[in-house]
Amino acid sequence: MLYEKITLSPKEILEKDFPVDTRGYRPQEVDKYLDIIIKDYTNFINIVKQKDAEINELVEENLRLKQENRVLKEHVEIVKNTDTKPTNVDLLRRLSQLEKIVYGEEE
Repeated sequence: MLYEKITLSPKEILEKDFPVDTRGYRPQEVDKYLDIIIKDYTNFINIVKQKDAEINELVEENLRLKQENRVLKEHVEIVKNTDTKPTNVDLLRRLSQLEKIVYGEEE
């Protein structure tokens, strides 16, 4: 994602060659400084990749939870719309189950 907008790679920084003038910089100091930049740059790229992976995981989890929420809302609507008063058939089934528990099942 974000690392696609980065212009330089650590390798490009490492391979950069500066021309030396009569009043130029000391090459050892430039190399030392570039080494620090390369290390930071590499760490930055790794952090961005890690954050991208975390974002993708959270997006997937969010989608899963939204789908779960939709299903639960549908179930709640179904329960709200059903008659909560037990029917005679429900009562007979419960009575039958209780009789089996109390008297034991006939084999």
